[in-house]
Amino acid sequence: MQTCVVHLVRNSLRFASMKHWKAIAADVKEIYQASTIPAAEARFDEFAEAWTGQYPAMIEMWRRAWGEFTPFLEFPLELRKIVYTTNAIESLNARFRQAVRRRGHFPNEQSALKVLYLVARQRQHNRTNPTGETAGWKGILNVLAMTYGDRLGLN
Repeated sequence: MQTCVVHLVRNSLRFASMKHWKAIAADVKEIYQASTIPAAEARFDEFAEAWTGQYPAMIEMWRRAWGEFTPFLEFPLELRKIVYTTNAIESLNARFRQAVRRRGHFPNEQSALKVLYLVARQRQHNRTNPTGETAGWKGILNVLAMTYGDRLGLN
């Protein structure tokens, strides 16, 4: 289980005054861009020391979420670009729910799976990136192949 970094940052800003958002966002960025878990912990300690006085609830929220946040730090830096947010997963789940709700009833499990497959394959042309291309994908693919090549089925 991993907490969405974008949601964690947004929740942090919810506790803070708007005049501090830029500084807090910069501090938080140093935490989630740290190269290792100990480095992130050191950055978090600095962050907590700087902001506990003004926003103790924000620091406590980070402490509660730390166990679900740290799996993110175990990914190579290049892969973090594609897993730092769960928005793509949430969007796909919303599309699945919408497709199932529209049809309402399926004669069997196979027909439901077919609809979900078609939804997953459908491109969203009203999006800013309808092709689903990811910037720097070739570098990311190389890291994926080296890290998880046995799971990708690449030869």
